[in-house]
Amino acid sequence: MENLTVIIPFYNEEKFIEQSIYRVLKSNIADEILLIDDGSTDSSYEIVNEIIKTISFARILKNKKNLGKGNALNVARKHINTSHVVIHDADLEYNPEDILKMIVKSKLSPNSLILGTRFKGSEVRANIYKRTYYANRLMSSLFSLVHNFRISDIASCYKLMPSKFFNTLNIKENSFSIEVEILAKFLNYNQSIIEVPISYSGRSYEEGKKIKSIDGISYVLKTFKYRFFK
Repeated sequence: MENLTVIIPFYNEEKFIEQSIYRVLKSNIADEILLIDDGSTDSSYEIVNEIIKTISFARILKNKKNLGKGNALNVARKHINTSHVVIHDADLEYNPEDILKMIVKSKLSPNSLILGTRFKGSEVRANIYKRTYYANRLMSSLFSLVHNFRISDIASCYKLMPSKFFNTLNIKENSFSIEVEILAKFLNYNQSIIEVPISYSGRSYEEGKKIKSIDGISYVLKTFKYRFFK
């Protein structure tokens, strides 16, 4: 791994986006920061635009309407100038300090996808909803069985991957099932996904958590779709 772009897609995150960006800056992991506003209707864009005026290695792109995370990542891949990329959601559920450990692994195995897992190690984790915890464990087991490759946390946002792979992606999904799509397509690209334990601080639906029960059904369907209908 030579250098890293941190991609931050966001939609209506005015409460958290400023702190999220400063946490990335504090971790000192990014050679470039690419922020994608996916059609926010609140003040998120204005907040970000003001912050990055003093950050020479940060850029912001904006969709005119909300098209989903997959579309935002497709927009981002046209602007990557580094050897590797990592996806960082704009909420505060993930800690960018954990990406430092992922970078260490990527330097040792630059052609692998480094996946942050919330189900290994002894890092501090706050899983507010037990149903999402157990649903994720079940879906991860199903994905592992169907794709014949053990992955403990398919729903994890943190994926550090080679840009030469990321730039070939044409992401079809726009819901949370993009996590399944990316992992499945990477296994077709290179059978090397390395897991690194990360911390986690789940937020409540009142705080803006967006995943719903229907997304679990989509995870299952897309697990089979990207295994047998590539």
